[in-house]
Amino acid sequence: MKTIFTIALLSAGLFGLTNCGDNKMENIADLVLKNGNIATVDAKNTIAQAVAVKDGKILFVGSNREIEKFIGSPTEVIDLDGKFAMPGFIESHAHFLGLGESLVNLDLRSAKNWNEVVAIVADAVKKHKPGEWIVGRGWHQEKFNSAPNPNVNGYPIHDELSKVSPENPVMLSHASGHAVFANSKAKQLAGVTKSTQNPSGGTIVRDKSGNAIGVFEENGENLIRKVYDEYLAKRSPQQIEDQYRKIAKLAAEDCLKKGITSCSDAGQPFDVIDVYKRLADEKRLPVRVNVMIQDTYEKMGDKLPLYKLVGYGNGFLTVRSIKQYIDGALGSRGAWLLEPYSDLPNHYGSNVTPIQELKNVAELAINYGFQMRVHAIGDRGNREVLNIYQEKFMQHPKTVNLRWAIEHTQHLSEKDVYRFAHLGVIAAMQSVHCTSDMGFVPERLGKKRAKEGAYVWKKLINSGVVICNGTDAPVEDVDPIECFYSAVTRKDGNGNVFYPEQKMTRLEALKSYTVNGAYASFEEDAKGTIERGKYADLVVLSKDLLNCSDEEIKNTKVLYTIINGKVTYEAK
Repeated sequence: MKTIFTIALLSAGLFGLTNCGDNKMENIADLVLKNGNIATVDAKNTIAQAVAVKDGKILFVGSNREIEKFIGSPTEVIDLDGKFAMPGFIESHAHFLGLGESLVNLDLRSAKNWNEVVAIVADAVKKHKPGEWIVGRGWHQEKFNSAPNPNVNGYPIHDELSKVSPENPVMLSHASGHAVFANSKAKQLAGVTKSTQNPSGGTIVRDKSGNAIGVFEENGENLIRKVYDEYLAKRSPQQIEDQYRKIAKLAAEDCLKKGITSCSDAGQPFDVIDVYKRLADEKRLPVRVNVMIQDTYEKMGDKLPLYKLVGYGNGFLTVRSIKQYIDGALGSRGAWLLEPYSDLPNHYGSNVTPIQELKNVAELAINYGFQMRVHAIGDRGNREVLNIYQEKFMQHPKTVNLRWAIEHTQHLSEKDVYRFAHLGVIAAMQSVHCTSDMGFVPERLGKKRAKEGAYVWKKLINSGVVICNGTDAPVEDVDPIECFYSAVTRKDGNGNVFYPEQKMTRLEALKSYTVNGAYASFEEDAKGTIERGKYADLVVLSKDLLNCSDEEIKNTKVLYTIINGKVTYEAK
C-alpha cells in the first residue's frame, strides 16, 4: 500500500517542477518538513518523506534528498524525526460557535448522574445575580450511572434543580441538542402551564398528572429558547458581536490544538454569517470554516444569491450549503422511525420540519446552486430525505454534481443503504456517536434493528458511498483522534465492541477525515491531500495512525498544526 517516491520519478518531473536544482528564489520554500512519515492520502496513497511549502501552498512532495533543493536561508525547516504527518483533519459536521459557547457555559458531559448536574448548577447560582440565566449543555440520562429517582421515561424531574435555583432561570441542553431541561423559573417565564399544548414536532414531557417535568423535546425546546433569546436580544449590537468573536476564537483554539484545519459549521442564520465574513476580511479566522445556512424559507428566498461564498478570504470561508432538519435524536427519542421505539411502544419519534417545506427549500437549493445537507437520524427520516432528493434530481435531470448530503445517517433500513450510492448522496457521519451511544441504541431499536441498520459505515462504503467524518461538537468533544479510534474499533471506553463487522479500515477512516471531507465541501482540488498546489494544511502526530496499535491511537498527540503554511499550534 505504501509507495515511496523514487529518484527516477522525481527527476522525470512527476510534480511538474522545472529547474528545481537552480535554487532560484521562486523555488525556495518558506517551510520545509523533512525526515517524516507523511501520508499524502493522494490517489495512490503515497507515503513521502518531505514537504516544501511556499506562499501558503504545497510546492513539493517527495524524498529527503530532493527536498534539499528547496531550502534556502529564509526557509524554516522542521525535522520530523520520523513522526507521522498527514493532511489536516477536516471536521465535516460540528457547531463551531456552539463549541465556543460550550467553553463558556456549563459543561455537563462529565456529570455521572442527575445529582452532579444539580450540584454544578447550585455552584453556578453563587456566581450569578438573581434573574440571570444559567445555561449549560451535555447531560444525557442514558449515560448516568444511576437512573434519576423519580423519573419519567428515564428523565429526571425538575424539583431538585428548581430548589437550588429559585431566582435564576436555568436551561440545560441535552447532549444531543434535541431536548432542554428547564427549571421552574424558566418555565414560568415561558408561560408553560399544565394546559400548554405540545407544539408541532415537539413534546413537553409530563408526569402521570399532566405536569411538565422540565424536559422539552425537539420543537418543544422553542418554548424555552424563545424566552432565552429575548433575554439575549436586550444586549447591544456591539455586545452581541463581541460575544460571537469571543466564542469563535475559543472554538478555533480548541480545533487547532486537536489538529483540525477545516471545520463545517452545521447551521447559522444570515446575520451570523455576516460576522464570519467580517472575521475573514480581518484575517481573524485561524481555521477554515464552511458554514451551512440555516434560516427561514422567506429569508433564503431573498438572500441566497447574495451569500454564496467559495474560498472567500484566502480560502478561510465558504458558504454554499443549506442545513435543514427532518427529525430529532435517538437519545431523546426524537429520531423518526419506521417502527416504534422498542423501549417506548407506540412512539415513532418526531418529524420536526414538514416534508413540503423541505421540498420547497430543496427547490431553492437547486435554483441557486446550493448543496442540501439535511439532518436525519432515524430510518424513516433518512428514507424521507432520500425520497425528497430523488424527486428533485428527477425534476432537474440536467443539474449534476450536486453532492447533497444527509447529516448523521445513524439508522438506516436495509432497503435504503444502496440508495445513497445510486443517488450520489454523501453520508456525513460521526463515528464517535456510535461508541458514545452504543449503550442505549439496542434498547431504543432492539438488537435486530440495531445490527442491521445502526451506524452501518461498512455497508455504505462497500456500496460506493462517500462518508465524511466529524464529531457534531459540542455534542461530542471535537477531538478527531477519539473519533478515528471509534471508526476503526467501534469500542467504547469499557472495551465493548458494537457490531465490529461495520468497522472502517485505517485508510477508510483517514480518508473520511481528509479528502472525503474536502469532497463534501467541493474543495478537493484545494485541500484534503498533500499534493502540489493545494493549501499547506497539515498535522503532525506522535503516532502513525495507519500502522500503530489500536490502543496507541488513543494516546496519539498533536505535535504541530499547520494552516496555510504557518505553524498555528505546537505542542509544548
